[in-house]
Amino acid sequence: MRMDEIGSPAGTARAGSRLLSELLTLPNLLSLARILLTPVFVLMMVRRTPWAAFAVFLAAGATDALDGFAARQLRLKTTLGLWLDPIGDKLLLTAAFVVLTLPALAAPNALPLWLTALCIGRDVAISLGALVIVALRGKRRFPPTLAGKASTICQVLLIYVVLYLNAAGRTPQSLAWFYVLTALLTAGSFVQYGFIGVRMLRGPRAS
Repeated sequence: MRMDEIGSPAGTARAGSRLLSELLTLPNLLSLARILLTPVFVLMMVRRTPWAAFAVFLAAGATDALDGFAARQLRLKTTLGLWLDPIGDKLLLTAAFVVLTLPALAAPNALPLWLTALCIGRDVAISLGALVIVALRGKRRFPPTLAGKASTICQVLLIYVVLYLNAAGRTPQSLAWFYVLTALLTAGSFVQYGFIGVRMLRGPRAS
């Protein structure tokens, strides 16, 4: 699109058409479904229907695996998808951590407040750090690290386990060790991202 077309009715129409065509691709529809399933999951938790909440979270998690697979196999990676996918992930995971920290909604196993604060706080700090790096050093890519992937996988598995145990009415003693493992991986990934961020800030500005 030429610069003189930006803001014109024709340019706006073309941009809207391109955005709509990207939204209607299979990977982006799956990401959108995950976003729409998040309030459904919260509603099931508020209504205290643990098995339904577990099933909704399971379905939402499945869309996360399927959208990436579809984007790679069908070669349908889009700019919109680069935003929708992580937004869907963070919305779902943040909502799950919050509702599972409330004893009134998460019985018999409520997540410790310190663990929820650590997991959500890490994501907020990383996002703010990325914005600072972009503002000071220009546009950058922020690929996930091995520690970051491991901590995210552990967090998701923890949510699955706690939802299942709450639905089954069980409280195994080993659950406390799962909390510790999740916290260690989350803290470790935060430290790693911190070193990467400092290195980017000290490096040259991106072209």
